[in-house]
Amino acid sequence: MYKYKPVKFYLVTLAFTWIFWIAAAIFSHMEGDANLAVAMTLMAFGLLVPCVTAFTFVKKSGSKALKDDYKAKLVGFFRVKPLNILLAMVIFAATIFASIGVSLLFGESTDQFSFAEGFSFSIGGMPTLFLLVLTALFEELGWRGYAEDSIAQYNSWFKESVIFGLLWGAWHIPLFFIEGTYQSMILQMSPWYMVNFFVGTMPLGFIITWVYIKNNRSIFACCLFHFIVNLLQEQINMTQNTKCIETVIMFIVAAIVVLCNKDAFFEKRHIGNLLGDE
Repeated sequence: MYKYKPVKFYLVTLAFTWIFWIAAAIFSHMEGDANLAVAMTLMAFGLLVPCVTAFTFVKKSGSKALKDDYKAKLVGFFRVKPLNILLAMVIFAATIFASIGVSLLFGESTDQFSFAEGFSFSIGGMPTLFLLVLTALFEELGWRGYAEDSIAQYNSWFKESVIFGLLWGAWHIPLFFIEGTYQSMILQMSPWYMVNFFVGTMPLGFIITWVYIKNNRSIFACCLFHFIVNLLQEQINMTQNTKCIETVIMFIVAAIVVLCNKDAFFEKRHIGNLLGDE
């Protein structure tokens, strides 16, 4: 039976991602198109790390069960439950609009109910929509390809969601220092918005886990939901203050999701046998 290696996976993933992104941060603050091109390339390498690490761990595992499971999660579209994905999207959209509604009580503008004229950031002229697609794709190939399962093999999905949320937040840290990123933009506005970003990864992690397990651990389902989350966050004209309110509401929504799916989050039947290869 294959034994997942979560500690090794996250150490490798964080180390290499941070190396690439810290170097990208340095080049992003240098003048000249050549330095910007280097920064973009290093950013792309960092984004690929979770995916490449997951693929490497699976490829070198020597486990047929793990390799078959990875393929099934990636191309097994029969796993996908469209109604669940649609429900998750509706819930997330409702969370955004509820957050805007609450923000009006604190003096925020009704203009937030409109679509943004453009994206809040761009890197070297690369289309932001394309970046959002790549981000969702490559992150999920890594996180759902190996990372999440490596923790869930030894813990309930609830505990796994807590651990993963913390690690996922930490993975983003160097992005706050790369000129032109969304994270850099909000850090320049206020350090509290940076804190809100990290705190917000926790409830979102629970919701993505819910999508993952309800769609029979489908990578495709999580890629689709992750992309919609990124797109809505970018295209709805929310202020950063409203996004702080959104984080509070997201915790409430995540709590409701967990309470409505207690067996899924707290069952321990899968522990030690996630691949069913005993």
